[in-house]
Amino acid sequence: MKRNGTLALVFHALFVVFMLAPLAIVCIVAFTPEGYLSLPTRGPSLRWFKAIFDYPEFMRAFRDSLWLAALSSTIAIMLAVPAALAIARHRFPGRDAMTALFMSPLMVPHVVLGIAFLRFFTQIGLSGTFTGLVLSHVIVILPFALRLVLASSYGIDQRIEHAATSLGAGTATVFRRVTLPLILPGVVSGWLLAAINSFDEVTMTVFIASPQTTTLPVRMFLYIQDNIDPLIAAISACLIALTAVMLFALDRLFGLDRLFVGTGKG
Repeated sequence: MKRNGTLALVFHALFVVFMLAPLAIVCIVAFTPEGYLSLPTRGPSLRWFKAIFDYPEFMRAFRDSLWLAALSSTIAIMLAVPAALAIARHRFPGRDAMTALFMSPLMVPHVVLGIAFLRFFTQIGLSGTFTGLVLSHVIVILPFALRLVLASSYGIDQRIEHAATSLGAGTATVFRRVTLPLILPGVVSGWLLAAINSFDEVTMTVFIASPQTTTLPVRMFLYIQDNIDPLIAAISACLIALTAVMLFALDRLFGLDRLFVGTGKG
């Protein structure tokens, strides 16, 4: 096997540093004892981490964001699985148009989507409701879920399903015992990617959220409009740490290679 040369290793190292440096700076600034954004020159402090609990609206927004991400990504996956199987297996009139329709939210700026959803939900009476927020997030994150489920669906050997059918298994049993396990890496990774994008969405959400349905990114955005202190850095550091713990747990339980690539550990 050919090993990477020195130049390639240096390039990859610089690329990793370039990607991780902003996250590292945010985490370092979160430990400052000062009342303004600065590196902790007088030693680390947990002052701003403790200050998070003085703002219950952040905790409430965090719970709302988690619930919104879980619900919208689950609905998106439930729509993506049958759509991906139909697109991957069948040739029918309008197949390409249907695929383009499902992927179209990726091509529309989220500012435009936010204004369109605001106008539409106002007309049908869903403006400022959690239901409207879920529906809008499902539309935005559906392409991410569909793309990964499609990647898994294209690789299925349908002879396995035909063998199960010939042995007397019904359609539901074939899907539950054969098809779903085969596309499971795409389903899980699609759900995770959709949930991450839903949790992180702010540009569109700021148009349709209300004081009762404010997500954490929107709450953070509103906070930094009037305040310049390390509180947002502390919240960001907590989210980075939570993400790292979740990825570590998923890697230990399932293996990230299996989830995102489709291959198991050796």
